[in-house]
This record gives sequence, C-alpha cells and structure tokens, in this order.
Amino acid sequence: MIIDRLNRRVAELRNPSIVGLDTHLMLLPAAMAERVDHADPMGSAAALILEFNKGLVDAIADIVPCVKVQVAYYEQYGWQGMKAFCETLAYARQKGLITIADCKRNDIGSTASAYANAYLGRTPFPQGKIASMDADFLTVNGYLGSDGVLPFVEACKAYDKGIFVLVKTSNPGSGELQDRSLGETTVFETMGDLVQAWGRETLGETGYAAVGAVVGATHPKQGEILRKRLPEVPFLVPGYGAQGATAADLSGLFDARGFGAYVNSSRGIIGAHKKSGLPYADAARDAALAMAEDLRGALSAVGRMDY
Repeated sequence: MIIDRLNRRVAELRNPSIVGLDTHLMLLPAAMAERVDHADPMGSAAALILEFNKGLVDAIADIVPCVKVQVAYYEQYGWQGMKAFCETLAYARQKGLITIADCKRNDIGSTASAYANAYLGRTPFPQGKIASMDADFLTVNGYLGSDGVLPFVEACKAYDKGIFVLVKTSNPGSGELQDRSLGETTVFETMGDLVQAWGRETLGETGYAAVGAVVGATHPKQGEILRKRLPEVPFLVPGYGAQGATAADLSGLFDARGFGAYVNSSRGIIGAHKKSGLPYADAARDAALAMAEDLRGALSAVGRMDY
C-alpha cells in the first residue's frame, strides 16, 4: 500500500521530512525571474517554475521521501501554471519521490468523485479510464462530512492512493472553529475520529491507514492529543521552519518507532538560496539535509527513531 511505501522510504532515508514545492515566480533567483517573456508572461513564468522545480527535485531526491506540490501557486499562472503543476508531479514520480497534491479538495456526490478521479483515480472515456494528475496523496477538506470524503476514500482503495484530511491546521485562526468544544470533545478531535473511521479499510502492514490527517506543527499540544487518540492515522505536518515550529516541538506527533508523521517545509528549503547566496539547488539540498538532521536529533533524543 502507498502508506507502507512511504513509511519504508522514511526508514530507508532515516528522514520523515517532506519538501513543499510552493513555487512562484518571485521565489526564483533573480537571474531566472528576469527571463520572463513579457509577450507571454503566464506561459514563460510557468516554464521557469517547472525548470526551477526540476532542479530542486534533482537536488533532494536522494534525501527526502516525498514532495508536496501546493496547487494555488500554480493556479495563479492559469492553464500554463496547471500544466507546470502536472509536470512537476510527473517529474517527481519519475525521480522516485512520493507525491502529495496539496489541493484541499472537497464537494459532495458526483463532484467529489470528479475531484477524486482528477487527482487520484482515473477519468472515464468511451475507450476506458485514463489517469490525469495521478498523485500518490491528495489533501482533502473533510468539513462537509462523509459524503464529501468517501468518494476520495473509494479512490484510495481502488487505485492504492492516500489522502490527508484537514483536522487541526497550522494557521493562527484555526482555533476559531477547530478548538471549539462539542461537550466532551473538540471539533478537531471529532474530525480526527471521523478520519480514523474513514480509513479503517485502508490499513497497511506498517500499522497506518492510507487516510491521514493534516495536523499543524504550530499546535504541538493538540497534535499530541491526536497522536494518542488516533494510533492508526498518519499525520501530514505543515508549519516547520518558516511558520515557527521546531523539531523539538514535534516528537509527540510520532510513534515510538519514529513513524506516523511527515513534516513539511516549503519556503525554508526552496527559498534557502535567498539567504545563503548559493545556487538555488545547492542551497535547497543543504537546507533539506539540515532539516533531516534536526528531526533525527529531536526524535533520537526522546527514543523515537527505530530506523
């Protein structure tokens, strides 16, 4: 199963980190950004972003198990940007990386099924079904309830894919809704319980389901509550680095073996060249290595790295 492949790759690399490809034109080195063709700004920007991403993937593919591609940064460049999004996913897969399409999709009924077809499954044609985005995982907004999530779960089971459902997000305003009390539980705990139930039929050999939760690194106490409450649910953990969370904050989100959480850093790695002055791929590689070592140190210090 996909979740087992991800966990095995984490163990092989001794690294539970993810690099987020939140790539936009202003993040590129100045010499690259200056190559935008003003007669075709959208198309040329998308081509440069893809070139940048390929350099990043080449630099980190032997360090990290997975990349997360945030669709919003590509949508802003129109259809050309979405082409770069698709080609970035394909290039990362080609280089052996597991891919997460960070799109937070959700709707009900047939619309949710269409989203699931687009990102995880196959799109029907008269001659058969054809893969479109073909990501390994997709982020999903579960706050519409089961009928907005189950089509994604069915795609996971049919095509050996996975999803990460928003549970306790990293943004400062998340508590306005997610921390509210529902009697003996909170909204985020209730959502976590739903996620665990949705994933029960996708449990892999490593003890985790293919239906996971997004749990922000910036809320470690709530993350620890969820880790104890949801032993079968893997966590996608944004918020490390640029958003302020440190490796030491995160050990409670992992199990005793060092599995169960995948920590994402985006700007801190793909924008590292802005501070270091190194070529962007070299700077990203150095930053990815430093993050891996930081996480290893924090997990080893509390006896939570058995690989």
